[in-house]
Amino acid sequence: MIRMIKAYLEKLGGSAEKFVTSTGQMAMMLAQAVMYAFTPPVKPRNIFKQMEFVGVQSLFVVVLTGTFTGMVLALQSYNALKRFGAESLVGPTVALSMARELGPVLTGLMVTGRAGSAMATELGTMRVTEQIDALYTMAVNPVKYLVVPRIIAGVFMFPILTIITDFVGVVGGYMVGVRLLGINPGVYIGRTVDFVQLNDILIGLEKSLVFGLIMSLVACYNGFYATGGAEGVGRSATSSVVTASVLILVSDYILSSFLS
Repeated sequence: MIRMIKAYLEKLGGSAEKFVTSTGQMAMMLAQAVMYAFTPPVKPRNIFKQMEFVGVQSLFVVVLTGTFTGMVLALQSYNALKRFGAESLVGPTVALSMARELGPVLTGLMVTGRAGSAMATELGTMRVTEQIDALYTMAVNPVKYLVVPRIIAGVFMFPILTIITDFVGVVGGYMVGVRLLGINPGVYIGRTVDFVQLNDILIGLEKSLVFGLIMSLVACYNGFYATGGAEGVGRSATSSVVTASVLILVSDYILSSFLS
């Protein structure tokens, strides 16, 4: 019995130590990335390459997700609001839900699954094949060369992708609400304009900035410190997606409580 308790406490202590160590290393990586982002020379080509990877190559999945989310939201909100004779509020419901919550959150989760896993895999492969060590021998700082462009791309591209998600979601909701369910288009658009304010859109964009930072930082950290060969690279990719997705959902609640 005593041995079991001792083993459990040792395992618990090891997990706590690993968590503290990982948090400290991630904070140090973020601090270094912020410092090196403003330290010349700046390589715009590397930054634009990562922005294209995170943003342009994620357009299809973002447009598809946002469109069908808006369509489903319009359909379900219509069925609920119809019971109270408030079908005209379908438009504001869809727009507010997309702008404040679903747009940034779904964008964060989908891009994390696509780009975050790829970032962790790429950096993890470079780590286990000693390419990152080779950068040190060539007097090239790997954080500045590899991490900074990815973090900048995540922070800058997430708000743009969120705007696209919001737009296609509202369009999808309009198509279902007006074309399929027969809501008056003037009422639909008018109520949406009356209820949705600029602050609602800005709240979603502020969240997307944080989500972009979380995705890129977690993915870079897991890939940068990957160990264990090909199996370790797979673990780092899986860990980056799971960790970033959980942090996005947790931070969404925290940000909502402060920004609302």
